[in-house]
Amino acid sequence: MDYAVKMSDNELVEKYVEGDLSAIELLFNRHRNRIYTYIILIVKNQHLAEDIFQDTFVKVIHSLSVNRYTENGKFISWVIRIAHNLIIDHYRKEKHLHTVSSDATPVDLFNSPRYSDVNIEDNLISDQINHEIRLLIDELPLDQKEVIIMRHYLGLSFKEIADQTGVSINTALGRMRYALINMRKIIEEKKLLLSVY
Repeated sequence: MDYAVKMSDNELVEKYVEGDLSAIELLFNRHRNRIYTYIILIVKNQHLAEDIFQDTFVKVIHSLSVNRYTENGKFISWVIRIAHNLIIDHYRKEKHLHTVSSDATPVDLFNSPRYSDVNIEDNLISDQINHEIRLLIDELPLDQKEVIIMRHYLGLSFKEIADQTGVSINTALGRMRYALINMRKIIEEKKLLLSVY
């Protein structure tokens, strides 16, 4: 089993397709935090995020079982694309494609202890800035919000963002540009100060 931990995602996919069920568990454990983070940053509702997260892996397992996965990129990008499509499907069903729930959630990823510093004052200032940035992002249209989250919180390249959202790189770049323009407008309108005093 230790040897499998060092395998690439695509090698683990091959192992799973060949019948090694432990390979899918390794893939799941390797990527679950990143995928869940992506989902909850978009839907902002813990229960909904958990449902979509589970549906994502059910769909991954099903797709692998019927040989719908082709090695044409990163496995993680493929899985996030599935999660992305399930999120869009959810909002289409709810007829709220351009709105995101603002329900309170006990999971606050922006204020995670692993990003905290020892200095309490710095933490308080950082928490306030993160809170205001989160509110800014929430005011963006869904397509702009997604590109901000994918780029700055998940660290995806614009090519990966384009692949996952089914648009050209230029469109992904344009969405980022408009997102930043819109965020600046909101900052000016609300006279926010997003820096350490």
